[in-house]
Amino acid sequence: METEQYGEAIQLLKFLLQCEGQEQYKTEWQALLDWLLGAFPEARGLNDAMVEDETESDMAEQYFRTKVDEDPEYVNKVLDSIMNGPLTPQKLLALEQLTYMDHPEIDEVLKTWLKAEQLPALLQFHVLQTLRKRGAAGTVEFTRGHEQLELEIEATPVRYEDFPQAVLNVPERVREQTEIQDPGLSLLALELWEQCVMAMYGTAAYNSIIDDDDSTIDIWAASLHIWMKEMLTGDFDMESEKIEIRESYGITDALRFRMEQAYKQLKGLIESPFLTSD
Repeated sequence: METEQYGEAIQLLKFLLQCEGQEQYKTEWQALLDWLLGAFPEARGLNDAMVEDETESDMAEQYFRTKVDEDPEYVNKVLDSIMNGPLTPQKLLALEQLTYMDHPEIDEVLKTWLKAEQLPALLQFHVLQTLRKRGAAGTVEFTRGHEQLELEIEATPVRYEDFPQAVLNVPERVREQTEIQDPGLSLLALELWEQCVMAMYGTAAYNSIIDDDDSTIDIWAASLHIWMKEMLTGDFDMESEKIEIRESYGITDALRFRMEQAYKQLKGLIESPFLTSD
C-alpha cells in the first residue's frame, strides 16, 4: 500500500511538471520527484509500468477522478479556491485540475463567473482555456476593461503556438533585429509578448494585430522593441533610440501614429497591471 501511495505521488508530480505557468514551483517539484525516484525505486517501477498503459492525460484524469470519489465536495472546494482571493499560480493550477474533472456544473459555473465578475485579464483567458480544454462550446460574453467581448470558446488558443501566425510573427521580427547585438532582449520579449497577447485576447487591440495589413507586424514589433528597451535601460535617450528602432522596422511617418498607439497599449499593460482587475 505504501509503495502504491509513493507511486501516486510520482504520478502527480510528473503531471504537475507538465502544467504550464508554474515555473517558480517546478524546481521544487522536480527535486521532490528526483528524491522519490531515488528513495523508492520500487515505486518508480510501479509507476513506469502504469505509464506504459496510460498517457499523462489519462493518469491525471484517473488521479482527479479518485479525488472526487474520495471527497464528493472536492470539485466545490477546487471551484471555491479559484473564485476567491487574488490570482496566484495555485489558482492557475486549480483551473488545470478542472480540465480533468467530469462534473456537470463546472462549465456553467465558470461561464457565469466570467460574465458576472470583472476578473483579471489573464485569469479571464485561462478560464476560457479551461473551458476549451473541457470541450465546452458556444460563445461567452464578458467585460474586459471598457470593452464588451463575445468570444467563441472553441477558438481559444490552448498553447501559444495556436495563436494566429501574425501574433507569432511579432516577437520573431524582434528576434531578427536583436539576436546578434542583444539576444537577451529577444528572449525576454517573447516571454512577455506571450503574456501580453493572452491579456489582450479578443480585444480591439488584439484584433488589430490579426486583421490589419502587412505593416501591422512591423508596427507591433517596433512597439514591443521600444517598450522592452525602455524597461531594461530606464533613462536612455528615448527619442534617438525610438528613431533608430523605427527605421530598423521600416516605420514611416505614415505609420508612426499607429505605432505610438500600439506602444501605449503595451506600456499600459504594465502600468495598469494586467494581472489585476483594476
